[in-house]
Amino acid sequence: MHTGLIALSLIAGLLATMLLLLELGRRFGKRRLAEDPDVARAGQGIVDGAVFSLMGLLIAFTFSGAAARFDARRAMVVQEANAIGTAWLRLDVLPASVQPPLRQGLRDYTKARLAVFQKIPDVEAASAELRKAAVLQQQIWTNAIAACREPSPIPATMLLLPALNQMFDMASTRTAGVLMHPPLIIYEVLILLVMASSLLAGYSLGMGKTRNWFRAIAFVFTIVLAVYVILDFEFPRVGLIRIHGMDSMFVELLETMKP
Repeated sequence: MHTGLIALSLIAGLLATMLLLLELGRRFGKRRLAEDPDVARAGQGIVDGAVFSLMGLLIAFTFSGAAARFDARRAMVVQEANAIGTAWLRLDVLPASVQPPLRQGLRDYTKARLAVFQKIPDVEAASAELRKAAVLQQQIWTNAIAACREPSPIPATMLLLPALNQMFDMASTRTAGVLMHPPLIIYEVLILLVMASSLLAGYSLGMGKTRNWFRAIAFVFTIVLAVYVILDFEFPRVGLIRIHGMDSMFVELLETMKP
């Protein structure tokens, strides 16, 4: 299933569950109030405060971590583009006769790396481009080793091979960055705390004489919005918060890589 649809399904399910738990909590609160109109609320605020505080703390930490990973992924795009650009420039140290295959391979490699991320969330298409880039990596390295054996006034081995190494390392780092997410247990605990908070909030609303729709809706949509933004930060290729604008670095790089 499309990753974006999965995220929207989770958000819709969370919204429905929170509304249901609010109503259940409200009915339980009304029943408790009917049984004992003078029910003491001492201690209720302590429990509510502890659960709400823990939920807010976990949301804050999760949000902060997701935003940090989003920024790190953007920085990786720039770093990989710079690494490819450096390798492209250092091809000049090779004899002109051995440069064309390497330059063509580097152009094809850059296009494949760009396509890997542009085709997300189509996992199969992105994986195919990733495999293509891996094959091109091997070809570039083999050609570079052979080219560095050619006589050259500049020590090409010391300049070109480290640049290619850095380029390949950044590719691995950026690919791994797509899989950088907190442990699933963090989200599971967060959802459990959200549900517990919904039940407690509904119980508190049930203590009132009238149904307070405004507070209930405001509570639900505030929490759901926060969770949605966290998921958007975690998957910046499928939601409203996008990282696609950074791909212009690769597009501009390809424009400079003329035959």
